[in-house]
Amino acid sequence: MTDINSRISDLVTANDVVLFMKGTPLFPQCGFSSKAIAILEHCGVAYETVDVLQDMEIRQGIKAFSDWPTIPQLYVKGEFVGGSDIMMEMFEAGELQQLFDESGAVKVSGS
Repeated sequence: MTDINSRISDLVTANDVVLFMKGTPLFPQCGFSSKAIAILEHCGVAYETVDVLQDMEIRQGIKAFSDWPTIPQLYVKGEFVGGSDIMMEMFEAGELQQLFDESGAVKVSGS
């Protein structure tokens, strides 16, 4: 499990915002992943995604890495934020945008 933890750690530290999801931004494979992408798009933040359906080691490893049982999972500046429900609550309260702004996460061009 150490190798997978290293891979996941590298992914979350190399990118300002990372979403571990089922599917891709253009073709999410579950409603929760679709909701998470919609939130990120609305916030205008640049993000990377990892399709856990393409890598079973990451699919299982991310759950242990974050101690969170479900996917999607959002990381900002290497820190675990939560899944789609937490993202939605934070978004509706204005806290998610504030987190992106305060963390210095890269904005999408034109945002």
